Amino acid sequence: MSINEDETAGVNTFDVIVVGSGGGLVGAYLAASRGLRTLVIEKTEKVGGTTAYSGAGIWYPGSAPIERAGITNSLEEGRTYLRTAVNDPAREARQDAYLQAGIDVIDELERNEWFGKFEFMPVPDYYSSIPGASPSGRTIFPAPVTVEELGEEAELIRKPLFTERWGIDEGTLLTGGRALIGRALKAFLATGFGEVRLNTALESLITDQDGKVVGVVALADGERVSIHANRGVILAAGGFERDAALRAEHQSPDITGEWSNGAPQNTGDALKAGIAIGAGTELMDEAWFVPGVVRPDGLPIFHTGTRGGIWVNAAGERFVNETAPYDQSGHAIYHGHTQTDVSHLEVRWVFDEHHLDRYSIGGSPDKAPDDEWFESGALVKADSIAALAELINVPAAALQASIDRYNGYAQSGVDEQFQRGESAWDQFSSQIVGFPAGPVMAYMVPPEQGLANPLLPPIGAGPYYAATVRLSDIGTKGGLITDEHARVLTLEGEPIEGLYATGNTMAAMSGHVYPGAGTPIGSSIAFSYQAVLDLAPAVIPAP
Repeated sequence: MSINEDETAGVNTFDVIVVGSGGGLVGAYLAASRGLRTLVIEKTEKVGGTTAYSGAGIWYPGSAPIERAGITNSLEEGRTYLRTAVNDPAREARQDAYLQAGIDVIDELERNEWFGKFEFMPVPDYYSSIPGASPSGRTIFPAPVTVEELGEEAELIRKPLFTERWGIDEGTLLTGGRALIGRALKAFLATGFGEVRLNTALESLITDQDGKVVGVVALADGERVSIHANRGVILAAGGFERDAALRAEHQSPDITGEWSNGAPQNTGDALKAGIAIGAGTELMDEAWFVPGVVRPDGLPIFHTGTRGGIWVNAAGERFVNETAPYDQSGHAIYHGHTQTDVSHLEVRWVFDEHHLDRYSIGGSPDKAPDDEWFESGALVKADSIAALAELINVPAAALQASIDRYNGYAQSGVDEQFQRGESAWDQFSSQIVGFPAGPVMAYMVPPEQGLANPLLPPIGAGPYYAATVRLSDIGTKGGLITDEHARVLTLEGEPIEGLYATGNTMAAMSGHVYPGAGTPIGSSIAFSYQAVLDLAPAVIPAP
């Protein structure tokens, strides 16, 4: 949609409009703290998006919290690692912008009382064998915050995924993504220059006669409204993980989005608005893929920390290191399903009674799965491998051969097929049982001792069990093409004046890979910061 300058009379006017209230809410604070009148429009009745579901890891090599922890972890080492992992010269300028922004934005945020001090926690880099990789990682986290500290704004924050899915009480302490969102919301509103409008969905972008983006058209509580932006619009509304048509077009008809762990409302509205005015896209075949263990409600939940058992495809064959970083095991499922003749749509996780007794499945290790798991078919049980193979519809001989081969590795302590248990990530993640983004669903359990390799426990006596692992994701990775300033580019590589994108609305600076815990949220914050610096270069943030 285009408008003439005289058509803006009487419309809502701000300096900056931010579309989406996940990581973009930090960008909104950065703009408002510079005295820019900033509006956040949010499609739903709560702020936070997929970020609120997350553990809020932020991958920032060389940042102050890492230095305070006494970790030797320089920016240049991080650059070496990122360059090697991504291996894409076309993304190097964006990588450099990301790395420097990570240091600078944390320094700025930590000067604000609401953000306070971020905390370093060791989470190994995901590619442990390449130059620059850190076994302690480069991931920082926001400090928890209480409902009492946040006051009435706490009610505006999206509930945890385990609360939305199963009604589990989230308690009065906000951790991870909800802590980040709560702190950002309080800091943003405290500037006196920020406003949030809920139930306000982006419909289109407004451009002037020269093609500059000067505002948005939104549907606010069912009413269409035009909102003007004097300096720019930042698109930070997540990806298109819940849009079945886009996923079928660019990925696979089997990936409809119903198995995503992204926010249910993420249907690519901002992406489509950018495309409509000529923005280019890339990486549309990509997502932050993760394996998801199917729960009794029929939907998968983001899974990491496989301890025992093996994963097999429809041919009954093992195909991946089950303890690999979730993006890598997720991609193994995706590529197996889309690039081979063997279905990987429903991967089976096969294990024995000893594993179930020690670690349970998808929940607390001291709580056995209830009848609902078996009644729903999320977990099946048999007295023999042959009977289990029949229940899960895989060839019995192939399944037995896969187990025998794995048990040979368990005896020697070396997984000759997939090197399970050898990387720093394997050894870290194997201590986590269940969903890793919150205290209710994640449990730290020491590996079993007395084995040749604690991460290769043998599959022993029956009865035997199988759970289902489906391809899930924590958002799509493809999106609008941007430069190092977060400016949205046309297909010809020219910036669209006044338009910026960040988070999963932009095509990931990390390309096809996931370098370390916190790259998605780190990108959202870093490029929000870059956008604010570009649209307000002469404005100094308030102390």
